[in-house]
Amino acid sequence: MKTSTIKVRLTFIESILGTMPTNDEIYREFIGSKAPDASTIEDEVAAVGAEEVVTKGKTVFPKENNTPFLYDYQIKGFFKDTCGALKKVSGTKSSSIKAYKKEIDKLIFPAPRKIYFENFGEIGECQRPLRAQTMQGERVSLAISDEINEGASVTFTVTVFSENYLDILREWFDYGIYSGIGQWRNSGHGRFIWEELDENGEVIGGNKAEYDK
Repeated sequence: MKTSTIKVRLTFIESILGTMPTNDEIYREFIGSKAPDASTIEDEVAAVGAEEVVTKGKTVFPKENNTPFLYDYQIKGFFKDTCGALKKVSGTKSSSIKAYKKEIDKLIFPAPRKIYFENFGEIGECQRPLRAQTMQGERVSLAISDEINEGASVTFTVTVFSENYLDILREWFDYGIYSGIGQWRNSGHGRFIWEELDENGEVIGGNKAEYDK
């Protein structure tokens, strides 16, 4: 079975926010149950650990040896979110994909499982109010998330089962400058520029060089 692989480095141009609740039971019941591989829930809960909880609803980055990371399925989530948006734009490569969520799940595979942040500096906090309309009127709550500043990066590979997906991936990564990864991304958090790397780590594509001009 023939596959193709692309190696990329994402550099965040806005801070990125953590998405995993610190409360183990909330994560297990409401987040972990939605993971592509339910057997990994225990590992992911352990990775979050018993960090100090400022509020029950705080979201954090999982860490290993004090290094924060993204899970591979969070990259898949970005692919789905991006493809869903670009499908509505005529002339895009994404507009030709029909059952895009199923194709991303079955034919497109980021790796490794844990994608570690580089150049991330000190992890801070982002606090913002959340407003919701209820039967009792508007309610306001406080959301708190781990925050990694702009300039941090992640490097990983994506393996696909058809070369046709490579240009589609490049289209999705280009879109990251507009809408990125993580919590509160609709406000601009988690936006990134990217580089395509060869097997030696040399830059052979992406949009970072153009952005840096």
